[in-house]
Amino acid sequence: MQLDIETKLKLNNNAEIPIFGLGVWRTGVGQQTRDAVTWALEAGYRHIDTAAFYGNEKDVGDAVRDSGMPREEIFITTKLWNSDHGYDKALKAFDTSMDKLGLDYVDLYLIHWPEENLRKDSWKALEKIYRDGRSRAIGVSNYTIRHLKEVFDYGEVIPAVNQVEFHPYLYQKELLQFCNDNNIKLEAYSPLTKGKKLDDPKLAEITQKYSKSPAQILIRWCLQKNVIVIPKSARKEHILQNADVFDFEISEGDMARLDSFNRDYRCAWDPSDAK
Repeated sequence: MQLDIETKLKLNNNAEIPIFGLGVWRTGVGQQTRDAVTWALEAGYRHIDTAAFYGNEKDVGDAVRDSGMPREEIFITTKLWNSDHGYDKALKAFDTSMDKLGLDYVDLYLIHWPEENLRKDSWKALEKIYRDGRSRAIGVSNYTIRHLKEVFDYGEVIPAVNQVEFHPYLYQKELLQFCNDNNIKLEAYSPLTKGKKLDDPKLAEITQKYSKSPAQILIRWCLQKNVIVIPKSARKEHILQNADVFDFEISEGDMARLDSFNRDYRCAWDPSDAK
């Protein structure tokens, strides 16, 4: 598939999601997030990923409105935080997020974490939000195969997206295959390993071959796996650089080499033990 910054994937409800976007986790609150979103939109990004937990939904909404772009051209994701699980609490939390964003709808609403004993009721709340047309799609984050199978048992709507940590050092091959087999799109957060592996000599050998940065190679690897990727940066030069990944293709051999970097290395949360 020929990829560019405007490439979209079709979700299981026929909504479309840009394969590339901007994450704003730890971007900060206030002008820093507004600037990051503004720079991203100016650079051609059309997908912004925030969350109640990030504390910057208002800043994302402000930047989207100030951009002057038609709302339907920008894909906005936000998420339900752990303390807001449960049917009624989840509905209230969604209302709060919408008030902060200042939008009539979001494009994707996710359960941020598989909270024990409450995630079923939360999913039922998300199904209502979806049926009411307030989110164009619903999904989950940090769900393992076990958690997804559980949703299949009680859900009337199958998650459209599962957003997880994903990069060559945490190549969740079985989870990716399971999601593909069940028409769920996998979305990669922390694709740049929070910078922890950017100086890996093995990665440097590949970057030199393509005259690209380590970050660009990691992003492109995700894209060629047909995985949605949302690298985070608050610096304009990095936001621009991260988007400069559509003018080259990693060879099949080098993709396999990158696959072999897997060490089950996590730089974020580990949901494996979430009951």
